[in-house]
Parts: sequence; structure tokens; C-alpha cells
Amino acid sequence: MHLRWSAIGLVVAGGALGTLARYTLSLVLPEWGGMPWPIFLVNIAGAFLLGWLLEALVRAGPDTGRRRAVRLFAGTGALGGFTTYSTFAVGADGLFTAGATWGGIGYAVATVVVGAAASLAGIALAARSGVRA
Repeated sequence: MHLRWSAIGLVVAGGALGTLARYTLSLVLPEWGGMPWPIFLVNIAGAFLLGWLLEALVRAGPDTGRRRAVRLFAGTGALGGFTTYSTFAVGADGLFTAGATWGGIGYAVATVVVGAAASLAGIALAARSGVRA
């Protein structure tokens, strides 16, 4: 599957849209207090949406046909491009470099812990609502 051009195209198209959405939000949402809050919010929202999407797809049936296309385009592509743990790492490093050691530690831990919780919340919401993608 990973070598099919149709699958690669879905991931690339979704990734381009997700990256554009993240970039746009980073322009609109300002950093404040020296903290890279826009990237934090993007990663939390992305974790929630990915948890919700994948749970909904699993509940809808096997990973074939339309469901696989949605997973590749929206999950791997759009949400993979939307979230950015590389920029998160740069933001944490920037805090450390600026001498805000506790801010960097707090930002890093909060991103991982809140991101995991957001993913679980997305899964729980999709499971509870019985939504099917």
C-alpha cells in the first residue's frame, strides 16, 4: 500500500493542507510570555482530532476503500502536517536557550501529557457518540 501513488498522493495533498493550516494559525495566534503557545495549541488540537478520527474509522469497519483514503488523507496527511513535534522541540529548545529552564521543561512535559490526554479524549468522544467516519 505504501508504494502506491494514489496513497502517496492522498498523504501529500492532506499534508500540504495541514501544514498550510498550521502555518496560518501560527501567523494569527501570537506567542505570549515567551511561550510558543500557538504550536502547543496546534499539537493538542491535532492529537484530539487524530484520536477522534482513528476511533471513528475503526468503529466504521475495516481499513479499506473510502475509510483507508480518509485515514491517509486526513489522518496521516492533514493531521500529520498540522501537528508539529519538530517545531515543538525547537520551541522548547528556544526556552532553554533563553534561560527559561523551568519554562522549557514545563512546556515539553505539558505538550506530551496534555497531548496524550487530548488524544484519549478524542477517542472517548468518538466511542461514546458512536460516530462513524
